[in-house]
Amino acid sequence: MERLQKVLAAAGLASRRKSEDIIREGRVTVNGKPVTELGAKVDPTADEIAVDGKPIAKQKKIYLAFYKPKGVISSAKDPEGRQTVMDYMHGIKERVYPVGRLDYDTEGLILLTNDGEFANLLMHPSFHVPKTYLATTKGVPHGTLLDKLRSGIQLEDGMTAPAEVEYADVDPDGKEAVVQITITEGRNRQVRRMFDAIKFPVVRLKRIRFGSVLLGGLQRGKYRHLTKAEVDELRALAEQHATHKVHKGQ
Repeated sequence: MERLQKVLAAAGLASRRKSEDIIREGRVTVNGKPVTELGAKVDPTADEIAVDGKPIAKQKKIYLAFYKPKGVISSAKDPEGRQTVMDYMHGIKERVYPVGRLDYDTEGLILLTNDGEFANLLMHPSFHVPKTYLATTKGVPHGTLLDKLRSGIQLEDGMTAPAEVEYADVDPDGKEAVVQITITEGRNRQVRRMFDAIKFPVVRLKRIRFGSVLLGGLQRGKYRHLTKAEVDELRALAEQHATHKVHKGQ
C-alpha cells in the first residue's frame, strides 16, 4: 500500500505537492469514492484510481528473484545509509519492495514485487512457505544434533517447527560442514539461532530456495523476472499450506 499522492506523482500526473492539492480539491476517486485525505493509502496495482473522472493507468505487477549479496539491507531504505536491495534494481521503473527479509550478513535468494496481496500471502505466518538455506558451520555437528533440528528445538521465543536437515558437504578435517536446512517459519535470525542452540555456530549462510523458486545460476547482485508458472506455484503453495492448517483446526 502506498500514499495516494505518491501514486499520482509516480503516474506522471503532477509533482508530489501538486498531487496533494489535487486530492484536497476532491478531484480524486478511489474505487468510485472521492478521497480528500492526504494520508489515504492505495494499492496502485489493484485499486481503480481516477482524477477528474479519468482513470490513471495501473502499475504493471512484476515479480523478481534477486541474489542479495552479504552486507546489503533487505528494505527500501536504510537510515544508516547502507546499501539496500533497491540499489540493485536497475531498469525497474515500478516501485517494488522485498517479500520478507534476509539478514544483513546472509546472502542468497529474496523476492521483490509490487503486488501487495501476493507479498502478504507469502509472508503470512499461517501459510508456512518453506525456505531452504545452506549453512556453513564451525565444526561438524553430529547426526544426533541434526535430529534435534529436524524434530524442533527450543529457542528463547519457543519451540521451532520441524525442519528438513541434511549434510551438503563435510570437511574431512572436521573444521566445517555445509548443512542444507529447510524451515517453514520466519523468525528473526532463526537458522543461526537454531545452530547456536546445538553449539555449532553458522559462519556463512545462503538462502537457495523460496517455496518453489530456486536461486539456481543467478549471479550475486543480479535479478530476474519470475515466470508466470513460478508466480502461480508460489500462490498455490501458500494457499495449500493455509488450507492444510484449516483442515487441522489450527
